Amino acid sequence: MSKRSHLKDKKRIVIKIGSSSLTHPETGHLNLAKLDKFTRILSDLKNKNKDVILVTSGAIAVGYKAVGLKEKPVEISKKQACASVGQAILMMIYQKLFREYNQTASQILLTKDIMDSDIRRRNAENTFKELFEMNVIPIVNENDTISTEEIEFGDNDTLSAIVATLVKADLLILLSDIEGLYTDDPRKNKDAVFVEEVAVIDENLLNMAKGAGSKVGTGGMITKILAAKIATESGVDMVISNGDDVNNILRIIDGENIGTLFCKN
Repeated sequence: MSKRSHLKDKKRIVIKIGSSSLTHPETGHLNLAKLDKFTRILSDLKNKNKDVILVTSGAIAVGYKAVGLKEKPVEISKKQACASVGQAILMMIYQKLFREYNQTASQILLTKDIMDSDIRRRNAENTFKELFEMNVIPIVNENDTISTEEIEFGDNDTLSAIVATLVKADLLILLSDIEGLYTDDPRKNKDAVFVEEVAVIDENLLNMAKGAGSKVGTGGMITKILAAKIATESGVDMVISNGDDVNNILRIIDGENIGTLFCKN
């Protein structure tokens, strides 16, 4: 029996996809063929009677293309404006694709301080609970138009771990632009060794993490390790896997040895 066979029994799954996994690297425009396959896979998980929560990046990446900017803006106000445009486009595409597979999606915009207020946290928990009972797929993003700290320094890796904690998920899958955790950045060090499983997140592991190197996304490997710390301490298994092939989602849930597994505490 596979060491990961227990992943087949996961009922509530949070899946985070980054900007670099949603766009064509050559142009920065949305990869619609991949998005179609991605939404089909998530819809099929729903058909297996699993609760699916999608945490998506991409609002700024989509927005700056839509308004005709040649490159991703640096100024906070321009990023916020692009996020406002891009979020609407992104949701329209997700809604359309999920409807084609007979699924209903909803939008939830959160800020990372959601856990700091008992009232806001409880309201969010209640909203998710009702959506699950309605058989809806919640699509979550950071509220970029007001959350300047996130845009300047942040990522959706941490947000996805907070969401996994909030909804009491069984599994968090981070789709990245790298296969998982290495002892060093494999793009710079050919001797870097792949790490299949992490039982304990300590200082050595945090020091090992290197930036992911993506031009599109904001999160590096260090943010993914910190997300794993939040998730595993809340009793959620987490897997980092390459988002180039979205079929990795099914392979992970089938118990295949894909990506790096961070074991819950």
